[in-house]
Amino acid sequence: MTGGGKLRKKHIAMYIGSLNKGGAERVMCNLAEYFYSIGYKVTLATTYLSDDEYELPDAGWKVLEDEDDKNAVKVLSPDETERYVDLTGGVPMGIGRVFTALMPYEQGNRLQNFHRRIQKLTNTWERIKPDLILSFLGKNNVMAIQSALGLDIPVVVSVRATPSEEYAGTGLNLAMKTLFPGAAGVVVQTNGAMDYFGSLIKTKCKVLPNAVNEEFIGHDIVPFDERKKVIVSVGRLDENKNQKILINAFSYAVKKYPDYRLVLYGDGPTRDLLERLCRSLGILDETGKGAAGKVTFMGSVDRIADRIAEAEIFVLTSRTEGMPNALIEAMALGLCCISTDCPCGGPADLIVNGRNGILIPMESDVNMAMNIFHALERIMEDPTIARKMAASALEVRDKYNPQVINEMWRKYFEELM
Repeated sequence: MTGGGKLRKKHIAMYIGSLNKGGAERVMCNLAEYFYSIGYKVTLATTYLSDDEYELPDAGWKVLEDEDDKNAVKVLSPDETERYVDLTGGVPMGIGRVFTALMPYEQGNRLQNFHRRIQKLTNTWERIKPDLILSFLGKNNVMAIQSALGLDIPVVVSVRATPSEEYAGTGLNLAMKTLFPGAAGVVVQTNGAMDYFGSLIKTKCKVLPNAVNEEFIGHDIVPFDERKKVIVSVGRLDENKNQKILINAFSYAVKKYPDYRLVLYGDGPTRDLLERLCRSLGILDETGKGAAGKVTFMGSVDRIADRIAEAEIFVLTSRTEGMPNALIEAMALGLCCISTDCPCGGPADLIVNGRNGILIPMESDVNMAMNIFHALERIMEDPTIARKMAASALEVRDKYNPQVINEMWRKYFEELM
């Protein structure tokens, strides 16, 4: 209790590298807004200030253009460029923010920097005095636990991807196995991710799936018969997302169904390779405006719900996934969804094969491309099956509603604080 007899607001610190526009960052921002909205004190602890961050309606800070402002605080971007913020220049008593990067004058050699980062985090926790620390992603999780040792603050770490990928390095994997048993909790998104861990860590695990983004929950549903003959894919263009098998599958399908087109949303290191593949197959949309029988690369875009809402089919081709936001969101818009049945089981948690989507077994790229073609063919040939599948997909709106998932987080945190 406070001196006035009122219950003190419980304080949650949320730790992540930055608020750059990625899946994990979006989930953390949504959680920050939710806990703030129900009366908690929330502080976001980030290493850096990114150039392309999510904007929080209740942010208590303001990004500044230069250092001339009297309240300017110097921070670093991921490339260690100097940036400036006013830590109290946003919403009064809003969501707080602190930065934990080592400034140039604080840096030494590699070993010194590791220990100094841990100490800076420890100093941060001692200064802001949270009742609970939530950390997201890989190395951050290890550092959060280590920096809070001896502080009597429960630390919850959240593994957002396939654990074997997120903790692939020998040193990081050893640190995870050593420190995770000391966490108050380990949040994973799927049962498959939980099964990766040994019994000691598994006892600390809690499965909390991603919620459907509000943008998709509130979006109008386009009747199936009014949808366009468009196949969409949403995600970073990289080797793990493996979009080349979709392009190959589409090259087969378009020979039989020339009215369909494929649109890829997202950017990344394999874009040039994928465009060359499309060009070699004679299916690249050189205009970028969309054309039947062609593949259009749209790059990264805002308001993705508006872009894909009228499409008929969504395809996810990842080699590994946690709980894929893009798949949940496509299902929430009533698209017919096809996904690889990849580890750690996120798509399999969402799709009942043949009922609300189609799962593609993990095989060689050649076999998966052919199986995706057959799945596309099944949907394109039979509107009755497609219509039922799309209607069943909409059930994720209730099962993964933000109110439902947020309440799961709240109850879990209350048990630990």
